[in-house]
Amino acid sequence: MNLKSILAAVAIAALPISAQAQAPAQPKQAPAQPQQQPPAAPKPTKAAAQKVVQIISKDKAKTKLYCDIAALSDQIDDAAQKKDEKKLDELSQKADEMGEKIGPEYIALMDGLQELDPESKEGKDVGGVLEGLDKLCAKK
Repeated sequence: MNLKSILAAVAIAALPISAQAQAPAQPKQAPAQPQQQPPAAPKPTKAAAQKVVQIISKDKAKTKLYCDIAALSDQIDDAAQKKDEKKLDELSQKADEMGEKIGPEYIALMDGLQELDPESKEGKDVGGVLEGLDKLCAKK
């Protein structure tokens, strides 16, 4: 799975999360106040990606979860192309649940990938680091 696939899967999987994370509407009696958007996740760094790779690669259960998410991302891509919203939501929720089990560092990295251009130097650096995890999945 390359960085572009990861970014596509993360963007698709994040849609239900971002919809749930939005602040509830202000009551009608209150004066109109602009709703604040949740802060964007910081762009991931190569160091952050290396930390996540180290966390995942040292733990067999987390490595399996990562590989399972990678497999789900292919299914998410297929569901998105077929515009199968039900399947897309189901797979995205499953991927989100597995990501939470990997840990907050992984979630922060994946959220930040949405802010990263895969063709930029940073995008290529982070993608290169994450390829190490993909190689672990390929061994199985």
